[in-house]
Amino acid sequence: MSAEHDLTIRHLTPAFRTFCGDGALAALPRELARAGASRAVIICIPAVAAHTEAMGRLHDVLGDRLAGQFDGVEEHSPLPSVERARAFLAERDADAVIAVGGGSSVVTARAATILLGEGKDARKLCTRRENGKLVSPKLAAPKLPQWVVPSSPTTAYAKAGAAVRDLETGERLALYDPKARAQGVVLDPGMALTAPPRLSWSAALNIFSMAVEGLQSRQVDPLADALLAHALRTVVTWLPRVEKEPDQAAPRLQLMLAAILSGQGSDHTGGGLAQALSHAIGPRSSAPNGVVEALLLPHAMRFNSPVAAGRLAAIADYLGLADRSADGVVTEIERLLGVFGAPRRLQDIGVAEESLPEVTAHAMDDWAVTAGPRVPDREDVVNLLNNAW
Repeated sequence: MSAEHDLTIRHLTPAFRTFCGDGALAALPRELARAGASRAVIICIPAVAAHTEAMGRLHDVLGDRLAGQFDGVEEHSPLPSVERARAFLAERDADAVIAVGGGSSVVTARAATILLGEGKDARKLCTRRENGKLVSPKLAAPKLPQWVVPSSPTTAYAKAGAAVRDLETGERLALYDPKARAQGVVLDPGMALTAPPRLSWSAALNIFSMAVEGLQSRQVDPLADALLAHALRTVVTWLPRVEKEPDQAAPRLQLMLAAILSGQGSDHTGGGLAQALSHAIGPRSSAPNGVVEALLLPHAMRFNSPVAAGRLAAIADYLGLADRSADGVVTEIERLLGVFGAPRRLQDIGVAEESLPEVTAHAMDDWAVTAGPRVPDREDVVNLLNNAW
């Protein structure tokens, strides 16, 4: 039987409830009651906390169910801020967590919940390399239920993992626990408008890149492909409107829905090479991870093309392209990224050439590097980074 007819999949869809629109916030008290929670703690970044109107509406909806607000989230979720969030949850005797903001808020909330539940140092709970293989320890302790009220689109909504940055070593500590996955997301138009348009733009580049990488996966799953393909088309349609219509919530809400699609779809297909490299480069650049990932995406696609020609042709079909060749698809993705305003060279976003060996070392220990259709060795990564620099 040919590979195209040998379709064997295992597709498990975690429970996840989505509320979107003017009345979406009203769902939160019902969600908390459904989970038996009465002491919810908000975890957010200072910039979101400063939006008193949007946060005030959230506080009013939660009422006496709000046990406190931690607004010390920092970009890239450094371990010290995550540990402070964990301590805050413990001090307030939280029985639920509401992440408010973008990817850093979501990741910090999830990581803090994992640390609180397990009661151990993050370095003992993270994925690590053992005997040449990446191993993710089983985290058995119960975790607090979580919801997300986003201000910007991020594929982190629907994920079960959280990666925090160890400032002492510069390492990225990856924590994975399905029990720490959010129970749902509440997409409020007012909250969506609190983020600068540029932040929605950079986050949407991550949605786009993750969808493209997922659609190249060697794990062929038509259900996941449907999610990823629609995420791709949604970004192409709505991202340009964020800049043209900065005061309109509709483009941002559409991108948030695309973030859910891309995040859930890539859960089944895995990550990819551009994602793994962006994790390592992001903290060493002047650009958000989504921008870094988009910059690296065409380079990763060219690396994959010898083994992913059929998958690239499918991407051409999803985008309505006449040229289904690997070169044609990569060229079109480069054109779209140019339309989106993504930078093209690592040196243009502040990445020092002398940092590339360190980036390579960190990337080789990233779980996502093994998920693509073609797994690179160290020399492959070095060549790709030098070409991108």
